[in-house]
Amino acid sequence: MSMTEKPQHGKSLQEPSSQDEMDIQALIERWAKAVREENRADIRADHDPGILMFDVPPPFLSRGLDDYMATWEKFFSSSERPVAFAFHDVQVTCCQDVAFATAVGRCVNIDTSGKREPLEFRLTMGLRKIDGRWRVMHEHHSLPAT
Repeated sequence: MSMTEKPQHGKSLQEPSSQDEMDIQALIERWAKAVREENRADIRADHDPGILMFDVPPPFLSRGLDDYMATWEKFFSSSERPVAFAFHDVQVTCCQDVAFATAVGRCVNIDTSGKREPLEFRLTMGLRKIDGRWRVMHEHHSLPAT
């Protein structure tokens, strides 16, 4: 039975809340804006202290907020200014206190030779609602295999 199907006795299962979906989309928009503005406090604002992230450049795995934030320093050191960081095709699936979101992102990297390298990447986030607030527990960035 899917999450949107109703059981025989007429009572619905935990259906995704459109408000929750909007809240998560707003969280992603706030986070992307914080990255563009290089606002480190706002980048970390909705992330759980125990976040696990899989990223494209090494380290491929970061555990905890301090390690997560260290990856942003690496990102900023090789980013074009102003920083490009935006998402489209954002899809959110959620129930009462667990959700995941997927999106396609765009940024611009400056490689070691100074060449501008536009990148399109995939984003997956795993979220939990803790004390009434959505928190990013897992974040995964990936590039298509070439």
